[in-house]
Amino acid sequence: MTDALKRLSEEGVAIWLDDLSRKRITSGNLAELIDQQHVVGVTTNPTIFQKAISQGDGYDQQLTDLAAREVTVEEAIRMITTADVRDAADILRPVFDATDGQDGRVSIEVDPRLAHNTRATVAEARQLAWLVDRPNTLIKIPATEAGLPAIAETIGNGISVNVTLIFSLDRYRKVMDAYLTGLEKAKERGLDLSKIHSVASFFVSRVDSEIDKRLKAVGTDEAKALLGKAAVANARLAYQAYEEVFSSDRFKALEKAGANKQRPLWASTGVKDPAYSDTMYVTDLVAPNTVNTMPEATLEATEDHGEITGDTVSGTYEQARADLDAIEALGISYDDVVQVLEDEGVDKFEGSWNDLLKSTEAELKRLAPSEG
Repeated sequence: MTDALKRLSEEGVAIWLDDLSRKRITSGNLAELIDQQHVVGVTTNPTIFQKAISQGDGYDQQLTDLAAREVTVEEAIRMITTADVRDAADILRPVFDATDGQDGRVSIEVDPRLAHNTRATVAEARQLAWLVDRPNTLIKIPATEAGLPAIAETIGNGISVNVTLIFSLDRYRKVMDAYLTGLEKAKERGLDLSKIHSVASFFVSRVDSEIDKRLKAVGTDEAKALLGKAAVANARLAYQAYEEVFSSDRFKALEKAGANKQRPLWASTGVKDPAYSDTMYVTDLVAPNTVNTMPEATLEATEDHGEITGDTVSGTYEQARADLDAIEALGISYDDVVQVLEDEGVDKFEGSWNDLLKSTEAELKRLAPSEG
């Protein structure tokens, strides 16, 4: 067993687990991962909750109580998911305190059906922050066009945000702009900027999945040589953009007032193509002040055989740009790819949310008290 996870942490990469369930909390597994595998945060999404609630009986007691109260299925989901996030936040609280609020974070997503509704997203973010009522929560807001002003307003309200579903470099720059706008609003409102944190979740593996499919359709030797290169190149150029924005005069003025940098978070880091190393989206994206949120299988693979050799991002920007340009030159439109991925991402989370509604409704009916 290597101590690759320790080395990764020492390189400035915060290791977060991309999973949460009641069983993981009550069995002590989450506490064990924090204690032994350098996990310092947890992310959730509708897919993760749908899987957790539909498997096993960990939620039966709470669902029985909710059924007895005849709550709506939406209210039941909110009570269940916020309970898990609250408990996970309490387990991670020592990490939060030790890192001055940077890590020890648990993310919970706004209802994905609101992805194209700015006002409803802001209202939902405020409601979730109030419901969970833990300082180490991050509210997840998708980086859709409607999400950008919602991010600015939520940050402006002093609520920490995990911006999710970022695929394109242009959208990522707009996300960073929304964060800075939010900080400026918070400053005007007299809020303590040092207490506001944010990460920007830049999705990785799905970029390769979509571009590789198109490269295989082209089928030339030139196209084959570019397989598996797009996602890492895209993420590395995102880090370059991060370095530019957070060394700008605009941010420096906010930093003097106590503001924190919005860290890039590498999401969707489970490798989907067995032809590639199962740790490539970890080992190829090592850079200071980043977060890598890993499914458990990726965490275990990294611990077992991940080779952490230091910063693998700085100094790679020229090659990364050349790789993306070569893909574009083959007739594969970057703009089309990232739009397809964003649309699919929103649809997938919405689909999972609808599945979550259905499975929770079925459980409430199963556990409802009999007449009389």
